[in-house]
Amino acid sequence: MSIADREQLPAGAGAVAVPDAEVQDVGAVKARGYWEQVWRRFRRDKAALASGLFVIFLVLVAIVGAPIASAVLGHGPNELIRDGVRDFEPVGPMTTVTTNTGDKTIFILGAADTLGRDEFLRILYGARVSLIVAMIATVLGVGLGVLLGVIAGYYGGWADTIVSRLTEIVMAFPFLLFAVALAATIGPRLNDITFGGTLEPGIMSVTIVLSVFSWFYPARIIRAQVLSLREKEFIEAARMTGASNSRIMRSHLLPHLVGPIIVYSTLIIATNILGEASLSYLGLGVEPPTASWGALLETASHFYLTQPWLMVWPGLAILLATLAFNLLGDGLRDAFDPRGR
Repeated sequence: MSIADREQLPAGAGAVAVPDAEVQDVGAVKARGYWEQVWRRFRRDKAALASGLFVIFLVLVAIVGAPIASAVLGHGPNELIRDGVRDFEPVGPMTTVTTNTGDKTIFILGAADTLGRDEFLRILYGARVSLIVAMIATVLGVGLGVLLGVIAGYYGGWADTIVSRLTEIVMAFPFLLFAVALAATIGPRLNDITFGGTLEPGIMSVTIVLSVFSWFYPARIIRAQVLSLREKEFIEAARMTGASNSRIMRSHLLPHLVGPIIVYSTLIIATNILGEASLSYLGLGVEPPTASWGALLETASHFYLTQPWLMVWPGLAILLATLAFNLLGDGLRDAFDPRGR
């Protein structure tokens, strides 16, 4: 019954029978859980949703697409099409060349260097190296930052003072100076650690450098969160029931920190991708002939006048990867904390 129909009813006829269907519709309200609300807020952000899909695509390309492309093209990312440094000049995209064995192959994005290595395959395998380094460094850095941040925020006092001063020291220490010092001292030994061939040579040293300089931001953020949570009623109730400090931190504080941990881990991955590319560009990253986006940029800088597109492909890959992770992190931050918009 509409409002106009109700106004035409005589006085005293205020009791209106509501159809059963309307009662059922009103009673069909469904309570949504926390993660369902996060997902509903996240999928409204089209840029963040597209970035998440691109990140999934990038991971699939790095893990599955690179070996498939190598099998289809008939050569690997480190395979030399021609022997000798002066025997081959970089060529442009979609160029058909003759290999050492006399077979013909196509360079989809051109040749990466004077050794005739495939630019397309090296970008695909470089994505694998960049993602592995960034994710391992993020796990180590965020794990250490969360541990120190929870300890500093929960205990306070001397523990908070030590962690805060250590954070300030690491933040003030020069990043490149540490990378150069590590590469000049124990870098060769670290580069030999491959865990049975699971990792490429040189990944361990650059991973350690990025891990050392990626824990202090999560530590400061988690410390601030714990400082506000440790005075809440549910923490006081846990103390009154006799729960130990380790149990309170593990079972009562960490579940409330999942959102910030996920958000800042996503943003730190983007920073670590740029850090790995920077170190590889300077010759402090993964060892050749392992493919890396930063190493491809360094090699392409020698041919920027004759083959400028060799700088476009790895630069575009770094740009898209970091942009996707940053937009994904922004979308997750709004989804977990809509009041922070």
